[in-house]
Formats: sequence, C-alpha cells, structure tokens
Amino acid sequence: MADTDALRSRFVRALEGARGPGGGPDPLPYADHLISRWQEPQRHYHTLTHLTAVLDHIDALAEHADDPDAVRLAAWFHDAVYLPDRSENEERSARLAERALPEAGVSAERTAEVARLVRLTVTHDPADDDRDGQVLCDADLAVLAAPPSSYAAYTAAVREEYHFVPNDAFRAGRADVLRQLLALPRLFRTPYGREHWEATARYNMRGELEMLSTPAVPPA
Repeated sequence: MADTDALRSRFVRALEGARGPGGGPDPLPYADHLISRWQEPQRHYHTLTHLTAVLDHIDALAEHADDPDAVRLAAWFHDAVYLPDRSENEERSARLAERALPEAGVSAERTAEVARLVRLTVTHDPADDDRDGQVLCDADLAVLAAPPSSYAAYTAAVREEYHFVPNDAFRAGRADVLRQLLALPRLFRTPYGREHWEATARYNMRGELEMLSTPAVPPA
C-alpha cells in the first residue's frame, strides 16, 4: 500500500524545486488530484505503487539528470491519464501537465520539458545526450529487472489491466512489445541502469517472450 502522505510531500518538494523562488499556489490540491488519478479502479499495475517505485528510482539516478525535479514531475504525470483501451494516454498525460503546471507556478520552459519527457515514455528511446530522458525512461523500465516473483506480479497486473482483450490477442500484442524493447541496442541508458538492470531485464523479457510464444494448453 502506497503512503499517500509521503507521496504528497514528495510532490510538494518536486513542484517547489521546479517552480523556484517565485512560488505559486498551494501545491497540495495538485498533489491530491494526481493521487486520485493514480488510484482509479481500472489500474492494476499503473498504480501509486508503480509511481512510488519510479520516483524511488529517479532519486537513485538523480545525479545523472540535468533537472531532477522536472524528471520527478514527469514521473507524476507520465501515466496520470491511463485508460488501457486507449492508445493516446501519454499524449493526454502530457497535455494535462501542460495545463496544470503553469497554473501551479512552473515556467513555460520547464513545463515544456516535463511534457516532452512524458511523451518520451511512448518509445522509451531517449537521445544519447538527453540526460533527463534517460533517467525517466530507466526509472520507468526498471521493473523489467525485478526479481522473478516481482516480475511475475508485474506481468500479472498488466494482464489484469487488459482483461477485456482475448487471450490470444493479448499474447500477440505483449510479445510484440517485448520484441520491440529487446530490439533496442540498450534498454537502459544511465551508467547505473546499464550496469545493474540491463542483463536481468533482458533475461526476464526473453523468458516471458518464450512463455508467450508457447501455445496455451487448453484445460483438460
């Protein structure tokens, strides 16, 4: 169970860091609005637990970012709009950031950076000189390098979010996603991610892909 009080405090720190000494309106209503979005009933993986994990990973990778607070805000917004049956979630999440952050006192330049980072999570393929993008994408993909039991829980939660998709179609779609990720020259772009997560993530995904490629055995 995610600690919502701790999350509120983390959002406040990130927002205050991003908007600087000029300040702005009370950040708590913005935090509460985002927290309520991450608690929507259609979510099983893209929950406050996922958000907390991404924020934890960003904290661990912060030295590799140029603007850690912008990356943290991007984490808050990156799945703020999430409907499993829609394909434009990242774009709608970015637009939410573009509406909310200026109202909350964040400059146009920093708002644009947050929105850019949110849109980057469509491909998880940041440029070699995109330090902020590398940190956000590594933090978001770190679940792929989870221990076996956690990885299994992750894949089960993703399947539950797509419960409305027939099994054969889900297996084919999920396999396509895994192949696209495995085709990337590197999954992780920060030095830490490459050293600590790359090999395990590829092992996990190859195992899942092998399982998905094995014909399901009908019940006896």
